[in-house]
Amino acid sequence: MEEKLKLIIKAKKGDAVAFQELIHMEKEKLYKMAYIYMKNEDEALEVFQETVYLAFKSIKKLKEELYFSTWIIRILINTSISTLRKKKNVVLLNKEILDNMASYKMEDRTDVQIDLINALNEIDEKYKTVLLLRYYQDYTIPQIAVILECPEGTVKTNISRGIEVLKGKMKGVYKDDRQISIIQGRV
Repeated sequence: MEEKLKLIIKAKKGDAVAFQELIHMEKEKLYKMAYIYMKNEDEALEVFQETVYLAFKSIKKLKEELYFSTWIIRILINTSISTLRKKKNVVLLNKEILDNMASYKMEDRTDVQIDLINALNEIDEKYKTVLLLRYYQDYTIPQIAVILECPEGTVKTNISRGIEVLKGKMKGVYKDDRQISIIQGRV
């Protein structure tokens, strides 16, 4: 962590190599999040690249070095949502997209996880975002509140409501209590 803080300080002073090392540390997490939003490898890469560009351009505005990860995730989320709004169409998962997902190290994905991804893609953006940050990126509620710039109570409410919506979407798919643990990422 100390090494990362040093890199952040250097990057804020304009050190491109330090910034590149920081991105290297965060790239997998950022790409996965972009892919979940965009549902397409090429578009996820574009969002990732745009995020890196925007972050590099505004790294000097980062107020608290400890929050670099949450800061850059927030940029990625905003970039993803902005890109989706520009497209003005929602891409539903179809066979082609599932095949693309399989090519992105998804060989270990199960039918249950694919069902969950389908259900996630059908819910409201605010629920999807908090659930992804909480259960797939392992952020705490306070961290999510910082990323989304909203009160912790709102984050808790959106997580709770999001889980309920997912339960409804997956109702009938699984007959036992696995449904709850699936939604909370414990499968």
